[in-house]
Amino acid sequence: MQLSPARHRFITEVRQPAERIDLAKSALYIAQEEYPELDVDRYLAQLDAMAEAIAPHLPAERYPLRVIQAINRYLYEELGFSGNETEYYDPRNSFLNDVLDRRTGIPITLSLVYLEIARRLDFPMVGIGMPAHFIIRPEFEDAAIFVDAFHGGKVLFEDDCRELLSKLYGQPVELQPSALAAIDAPHFLARMLTNLKVIYLQQGDLDRLLRVIERILLLFPNAPVELRDRGLLCFQTQRWTEARHDLERYLEMMPTSRDAPMIQALLERMNDSTYED
Repeated sequence: MQLSPARHRFITEVRQPAERIDLAKSALYIAQEEYPELDVDRYLAQLDAMAEAIAPHLPAERYPLRVIQAINRYLYEELGFSGNETEYYDPRNSFLNDVLDRRTGIPITLSLVYLEIARRLDFPMVGIGMPAHFIIRPEFEDAAIFVDAFHGGKVLFEDDCRELLSKLYGQPVELQPSALAAIDAPHFLARMLTNLKVIYLQQGDLDRLLRVIERILLLFPNAPVELRDRGLLCFQTQRWTEARHDLERYLEMMPTSRDAPMIQALLERMNDSTYED
């Protein structure tokens, strides 16, 4: 199968060490598979311009809360960025170009915009992969504040994060330390892609679903669930050799999984000569 230019660019970017991966470029290469004519440099320049517009309004003393206030004022008050509450599962919320054009998105893509602006202002921030909701925080030792980019850049403390999770789950939630740990670029991108995976699965869009899973596997080649899901998709699209390969790997990695008997039965079916490429 011939890879698109956007996929080649994505591969080149994510094969670097995690600390060197450019999140904005990678996210735009993800979008470029959906929009082949997308001008990546134009959107990177837009992020540059946004940071340049904020820079003169930064306080002389770079206290984190004051920097956050300056970014918030520009992003949410002047430009009108907001979380897309009404069309949360619109796939455009997961494409960085659409988020910048429409000034709305989901927590992880609005966090990406915020992170990229902060990076350009020499105010390092990191992504926090909290369950069910993505937030960010300043990358300083003992930084005890978080920022919710989906809700207007609201500043949160640990108790606020616990309360937010409890509200999302509809019951009291114990906040594990891992829930507030920073994530690296591959995990950030995988979470973005997983959002698209859920959307395309719900829509029954098998072509786009397969392309998303393939990119997650570029980030994490041994992710068992993604191998299983790609194998099942290949089975549905009559790509028997690829289906066998992925499903056999899945069983090797997860021999006692609850779905192992079903996967084994599927592989036995494919041993029939009917299932030849």
